[in-house]
Amino acid sequence: MKMRLLRGHGKVPALFIVLSYALLSCLASAAPPSSVSGAIPLTVPKATCGPNDHPETDLQGEVSFAVRAAGFNGYNCNLELIGQSKGDGANWQTTEFRNGQARVCAYHGTAFSTLNRTHLGVPVIDITDASNPTPTGYLQTISMLDPWESLKVNERRQLLAADNAHNGGGGPEIDIYDVSTDCTAPQLLASIAVGKADGSTGVPGAVIGHEGSWAPDGLTYYGSDIRNGQYYAVDTTDPTAPKLITRWTPGFQTVHGLSISDDGNRGYFVSLGTSGGVPGLPNPAIAANNGLVIYDTTEIQARIPNPQVKLISTLFWKDGSGAQHTIDVKIGGKPYLIFVDEAGSGGFSSAAQRAGACAAGLTPYPLARIIDISNETKPTIVSKLGLEVHDPANCVATQLDLTGLGFFTYGSHYCSVDNRHHATTLACGYFNSGIRVFDIRDPVHPKEIAYFNPPGVTTASPGSNHATTGQWRSGGPDWCSAQVHLDRARGTLWTTCQDNGLLMLKFTNGAWPYPESATPPGEQN
Repeated sequence: MKMRLLRGHGKVPALFIVLSYALLSCLASAAPPSSVSGAIPLTVPKATCGPNDHPETDLQGEVSFAVRAAGFNGYNCNLELIGQSKGDGANWQTTEFRNGQARVCAYHGTAFSTLNRTHLGVPVIDITDASNPTPTGYLQTISMLDPWESLKVNERRQLLAADNAHNGGGGPEIDIYDVSTDCTAPQLLASIAVGKADGSTGVPGAVIGHEGSWAPDGLTYYGSDIRNGQYYAVDTTDPTAPKLITRWTPGFQTVHGLSISDDGNRGYFVSLGTSGGVPGLPNPAIAANNGLVIYDTTEIQARIPNPQVKLISTLFWKDGSGAQHTIDVKIGGKPYLIFVDEAGSGGFSSAAQRAGACAAGLTPYPLARIIDISNETKPTIVSKLGLEVHDPANCVATQLDLTGLGFFTYGSHYCSVDNRHHATTLACGYFNSGIRVFDIRDPVHPKEIAYFNPPGVTTASPGSNHATTGQWRSGGPDWCSAQVHLDRARGTLWTTCQDNGLLMLKFTNGAWPYPESATPPGEQN
């Protein structure tokens, strides 16, 4: 979720910085050990970099106050830049379509803004030649002007879709394109408002786009309506005539991302909560409300009239908030979920919320975690993908880095795997901490293997929400907030960062792939 917050932050008085430093020093000294759960470490081992890399000079994941002030030149470890398409920048999400290695197409969102824009909408970029990513067009139907977190390809049916999510919540439209003939020139199949009152586009019901995801068979597109706190399902059996099937309000906090099982009968949804904010962190009377919600979606999958979703289980926590999304995977044949938050324990990362989380001995920034769902009625967290910046013991150092910044600082947003059916590798966008890649072959003991944090830019990218939200700083670290797409055959990954646009990166020093790694199309997130 992207909150509409006040723009602009004036210079912070020196006295405030000194007092904040003193306060945080006291909080850090009082904080309990970083592994707040006792059994599960908060942070992962650091990557071992090669001789020609430019590794981080401070904490793992940190871009220090001094480095920001000098103009951040970027860090890399076992990843190098081999191609870039900056364009007008990017915003929250990426997706791709692959016709083997013969043609690889990338798509990403841009902000709902027109000032100083060269092209509006979703860029279509041919990345077949990794060293020369080339825009071939721009999708400008209503949902594609700002798909926010809903832009997804379904490989089985070779369809690209998004909902109208302008500025986080636009309207009821669903846009669907055919990418089967030529992914560099998607063909529009539908741009339709679902749920019309006259019943012509499915069951009547008001929905507003924000996030979205396909069922794997491509016959259902699920959306999340954060404005109304509801999930909804759209029948895409006929992709030229999408129809609203149902909508429901979970009744916990509010909605966000999701994933659907291969058979379509299970939905791994989220409850986006803050557990009462800072006052709720130490108060056992205030229950945790941020985390995982597992639903039985069998009736939607089977197209039962008036389908009902049935709650199977929940798993909530206070060491993180702003639940973002899930990926259902198998590791070593066993079922797990990758779960990602986008807000820290105190909330959406104001200075007061960060300080409150530190005072409670909890991480002030969001992170990913791995959840065992072998028993779907009792899901269990087995590991966390925290960096050294997430450790409450490092609150003093990291809080000074963020002086004058309000939200989306250090922390996670989207993750991807190499292969949902046999996951070995997890790659995540961590906002100011860049792209981080992890070995998850042992899901209880993940470890970092590579990272790339691009240089700061000195001119704001007009299609970036980093700029439109007032959080961009000249020369400061980028917001790397989108999915990462791994390619075993080429030993590469691509993603977008909001100021730098599309980045093509190649693994070095033998860091990846592993012998057992595979990246079948459509199985990354």
